[in-house]
Amino acid sequence: MKTIHTAAIDLGATSGRVIVGNYSQGRLELTEAHRFANGFNEVRGHCYWDVPGLYSQIREGLRQAREIAPALASCGVDTWAVDHVLLDGDGRLVFPAHAYRDERTRPYVEKLAADGIDRVYDWTGIPNQAINTSLQLQELLDRYPALPEIARRCLMLSDYFNFLLSGTAVNEISNASSTQLLDVRGADYSIEALNFFGIPKTWFEGPVKAGRRLGPVTGISELEETEVILVPGHDTACAFDAMPADPDGGDLYLSSGTWSLVGFESDEPVIGLEAQAASVANERIGDGRYRPIRNIMGLWLLEQTLPAFRERPRSDREWEELVTAAEGESAPSELIDVTDPAFFNPVSMKDAIDSHLEKRSINPPTSLPGYTRLICESLGAGHAHAARTFEKLTGRRFQRMLVVGGGSRNRLLCQATANHAGMAVVSFKLEGTAVGNIANQLIAIGAVADLAHFRARLADQLEGTTYEPA
Repeated sequence: MKTIHTAAIDLGATSGRVIVGNYSQGRLELTEAHRFANGFNEVRGHCYWDVPGLYSQIREGLRQAREIAPALASCGVDTWAVDHVLLDGDGRLVFPAHAYRDERTRPYVEKLAADGIDRVYDWTGIPNQAINTSLQLQELLDRYPALPEIARRCLMLSDYFNFLLSGTAVNEISNASSTQLLDVRGADYSIEALNFFGIPKTWFEGPVKAGRRLGPVTGISELEETEVILVPGHDTACAFDAMPADPDGGDLYLSSGTWSLVGFESDEPVIGLEAQAASVANERIGDGRYRPIRNIMGLWLLEQTLPAFRERPRSDREWEELVTAAEGESAPSELIDVTDPAFFNPVSMKDAIDSHLEKRSINPPTSLPGYTRLICESLGAGHAHAARTFEKLTGRRFQRMLVVGGGSRNRLLCQATANHAGMAVVSFKLEGTAVGNIANQLIAIGAVADLAHFRARLADQLEGTTYEPA
């Protein structure tokens, strides 16, 4: 069997990468072609993404990928969720792309909480969160009521980069499900939700399942033979697809990065008043099934605390030293609430954590290892709470929690999660999102039968580290 080469374009909120997947005889090998920093820019109190800059990095990454693999069969794009662009009839951007950490939606969260969230959750299965696309668009339309005269289409960022690469504009279902605009009981947008938020239905087309071939790469002459595949546009959906999960459904998934996303796969949504109170988000898998998750503030807490310390780690070795030092710290007697909105986008995360503790008459840590221990233990407790919530809501008993993402490399975080959850945590040190992205490409081009076959083959070559609860 010849080797099939694909490229995963995987954009996270703090970094992006283009990774080449080399697949042969049931084995997948990864080669990093290009990695770059990402982040939003603040202009006069509002946060925006550098969308043209990201596209430039994608193009460079694909060129580097082709140097590694001249016969590059396909590529696929995944990004973080909820953020989007508005286009005119010619596909031209009509408004800058806001970043989800912009505080402009805060009044809309409060307004929705006071009136309407029960109906919106019943329609969409998505809780009331400041990041939601629904609230972002509602704020824009209130501020710029003439927008519908110019804007003709709304695309999530993954959809937009697919459009730039292939010329084909579609709304992919996993990212569409994050908007708080998709019908939780069907496969199309909710007319009730669109009307409630005052968003034109014409901005969206019925969402498409992952796996569609969008056409060859355009505008990059050396890549005209490379096909753009519609993979799950939401990076978390890709990360979940990479998990070598128990086919009987006994595993919970944790995608641990800037955010911690704990969830599982289901044929049915998890809805109702208890699910709404627990902030369960019924997002979708690329094939249209459900991926109920709880979204928890993740390693953003640690990433944003680092700038307050001169001795912060800058290499893998220094990270290892920090984790080792944190393990030597005493376990905190009190934890921080990782769902506190004060941690969403503070000027200083260290100051926000200190204030959070001081309000409860708790002394803050005195060193970076102390903050690291506190944050990892608090995240572990947050992951455990999510696990218990899903067991209560579904009546299921989960046996393990599978972890991918940056947090899978943090043994302190993994052990804290196992301890608090009282279940085994299995970490896989793989580029989970890129692997899931590539899996969907291989299925689309016929190299792999389906996701179950891919997971079975991947499990044979993966070595996981198991953390048993202490």
